[in-house]
Amino acid sequence: MSSRKEQKTAARVVREQIARERRRKRTLWTTIAAVAVLVIAGLIGWSVFSSQRAKEFTAPPGANGPGTGIVIGDGPVTIDLYEDYLCPVCKQFQQTSGSTINQLVSDGKAKVVFHPVAFLNRFSTTEYSTRSSAAAGCAAKGGKFKEFTDALFERQPAEGSAGLSNDELIDIGAGVGLNRDDFGSCVKDGTYKPWTEHVTDDASKAGVTGTPTIRVNGKDVEDRSPEGIKAAVEAAGK
Repeated sequence: MSSRKEQKTAARVVREQIARERRRKRTLWTTIAAVAVLVIAGLIGWSVFSSQRAKEFTAPPGANGPGTGIVIGDGPVTIDLYEDYLCPVCKQFQQTSGSTINQLVSDGKAKVVFHPVAFLNRFSTTEYSTRSSAAAGCAAKGGKFKEFTDALFERQPAEGSAGLSNDELIDIGAGVGLNRDDFGSCVKDGTYKPWTEHVTDDASKAGVTGTPTIRVNGKDVEDRSPEGIKAAVEAAGK
């Protein structure tokens, strides 16, 4: 009798262990399935959010197809300029090589895609890089992007300062021929701030890590002198 009881007890213990193992596995797989559903839902949600976020901007007139820069000219060679209006080296580049680029555009040898990025907000107490870039979008809307860009570099504030105020940006715009009321409303409303974010994000994704960055037909130009720019454009045009 004792042996039979022991066998029954052992069998019951085994059954209980098997039952517990089955419950454990069911719980494990249920948990895994739940986590998988959450992960998939999260990925779908992020994809939708990213897609919506990427579309929540309006590029100003004169922008290229992806809305990542303003196009000047229609030559066969493309010069991409990535510049920040607060960048002192960008100002120097404009002073030394800006006229050369203008001539290449005028001669029909190249077109320029100007990408006004906002990399240097941390060097301003008022996010001047973003505000000036967005204001440039407003200037593009008014047909004065190039004139406004040149004026911004001429009036470039010091790094670490508040930068030019919105009223000062509006004064500059009016000075290059923009309608003060229309341009002023655009600047104060921050109409093109989402566009600036799009331009900056795209530049980062394209491997741009600093300003100025100059690319001719997609290739970085290390020699940013007038001669270097001319040589790069001539080589690309062959």
